Amino acid sequence: MKDMMEHEGYLGSVRYSSEDHVFYGKVEYIRSLITFEGTDVASLESAFVEAVDDYLETCRELGRAPEKPFKGTFNVRTGQERHRRASVYAVTHDKTLNQVVNEALDVYLSGEIDERSTR
Repeated sequence: MKDMMEHEGYLGSVRYSSEDHVFYGKVEYIRSLITFEGTDVASLESAFVEAVDDYLETCRELGRAPEKPFKGTFNVRTGQERHRRASVYAVTHDKTLNQVVNEALDVYLSGEIDERSTR
């Protein structure tokens, strides 16, 4: 995964500030703002793990469920024609629209489709 770190299911971005000479990042895909920084890769990784662990511990202490990065649902704006085509395909292949979209994503994300051919 390029420019990302993972710990306990949370993903952290990796950036570098040449002005400040530090690596920094934030926990991505949740609403809470959790940031971290380090002067080298090892200290950045350590700060990320510590930030996630602190967040999870704070949630436990407050009796609050921690935010999950991915809930398993998202809205996709496909346009009317693509929506129609996908819906007709689903019905004619005895599938739900969700099944069609999930199968298409699986194929695309597996690399079976050349990204240039989808542009």
